[in-house]
Amino acid sequence: MKTFLQSFYVKLSAIFLILLLIMGIAQIFITLNSSKSFYNQADQTMNWDLAKNMAVDFDEFLADSIDYAGIKHMIHYMMVINPNIEIYLLDDNGKILAFFAEPHKKLQAETVRLEPVKSFVEGSRPTPILGDDPRHSGREKVFSAAVVRINKNIDGYLYIIIGSEQFDTVAETIWGSFVTETLILGLLLSSTATAIIGLILFALLTQRLRVMTDVVRDFEKGKLNERIPVTKNDEISHLAYSFNKLADTIVANMDELKKTDQIRRELVANISHDLRNPIASIKGYLETIQLKDDTLDRAERLKYINATLQISLLLENLIEQLFELSKLDAHQSQPQLEPFSVTDLLQDVIMKFKPLAEKKNIHLETELPESLPQAYAEIGLIERALSNLIDNALQYTAENGTIKIEIKHVNQEICVRVSDTGCGIREEELPLIFDRFYRVEKSRARTTGGAGLGLAITKKILDIHKSSISVESQVNVGTTFSFILHSWQPAQT
Repeated sequence: MKTFLQSFYVKLSAIFLILLLIMGIAQIFITLNSSKSFYNQADQTMNWDLAKNMAVDFDEFLADSIDYAGIKHMIHYMMVINPNIEIYLLDDNGKILAFFAEPHKKLQAETVRLEPVKSFVEGSRPTPILGDDPRHSGREKVFSAAVVRINKNIDGYLYIIIGSEQFDTVAETIWGSFVTETLILGLLLSSTATAIIGLILFALLTQRLRVMTDVVRDFEKGKLNERIPVTKNDEISHLAYSFNKLADTIVANMDELKKTDQIRRELVANISHDLRNPIASIKGYLETIQLKDDTLDRAERLKYINATLQISLLLENLIEQLFELSKLDAHQSQPQLEPFSVTDLLQDVIMKFKPLAEKKNIHLETELPESLPQAYAEIGLIERALSNLIDNALQYTAENGTIKIEIKHVNQEICVRVSDTGCGIREEELPLIFDRFYRVEKSRARTTGGAGLGLAITKKILDIHKSSISVESQVNVGTTFSFILHSWQPAQT
């Protein structure tokens, strides 16, 4: 129950009902005031000439002197005929000269402000025009007025209040029942109907929010495949769509984190393996030299020292590769792009590997076009990528094999292909060869391959150049690596 009372539906419904109540009260207030204003305007417009028409009957009582008895009798007579009015005779200063009142009734004002009276006579203001009610101090009512001549030289006014005190008494009695039975009852019925319809609509609307809440809670509890159904094109559906995209991203990131964690575990294991073995070998050779120091001749000592030095060089190369890959992963190495000749770079790299190729009796071949545009990249990184591919080919190509490097100009780009006639790679292993520490040769012997970092570094180098590398291979036939370099486009002058 507590959860329900704290729900969005209850809060939204409470706000709606409060606003509905405020709107209802405001509507009653506006309706009453509008009705009163309408009634006053209609009443005054309908009785606009009332005072003017009655003023003629008072002329005989005001010709030479004021006949107060005759005037009061005339006022009384007219008020009996029309109980809705109250008649006053005013002088030119607004002082009440004559009126009719029952014995127990007294006026609360002796004068009437003439400004609204003059505005009425001149017709200079729109209706309704309100004037003073002498029977109630501070109250204003609609009226009718006309100019009358007093003693032939004084302009007085016949001032008629429309809506007498007797009328007010009757109206107040009827008005209470009207407000209760008509306005309040009508408001109650309309508000109740609106509230019921509104609550039903809010329930339907918040049902989608409850579905979203249930899905989010399930997702929070580990049900990562839960998604919010999107059936409409509104703000709630947009929110549901955004959550689904967020959930997909979270799941994808979690999968990536799991993969990264697996790679990290493999990385630690591989590093441990690749560091432990050479360190153990170095330690073994040094211990041998130490134990047999008195019995070793110069040739044997030099053999052990050379073996230790060779292993140290391999260890140094592994550490350099790890640091280089780490910098590429952290985007610390931003390529310094410059134009250079790929042909000249390739010839320098070939010269570096030629002694090793001749030693293994492997043929190095090149196929270069007659004209080739300059590449636009960092020459040092591209040299490293080419060296890694050729070194990889030399490691996996048997004696009397062939390594061929081709360069072609295709669609304003430079395509580089490194092919070998080595052992090849199985099809299921092709997607894995660019992973760090992955080696096709599982024995991890130094005579049959490196640490498994060369291809990973090559791919990273091409990634930061916004290029890519592809591979094609057949077991016992050979392997071909291909990548694209952007050509240099000189600025047009």
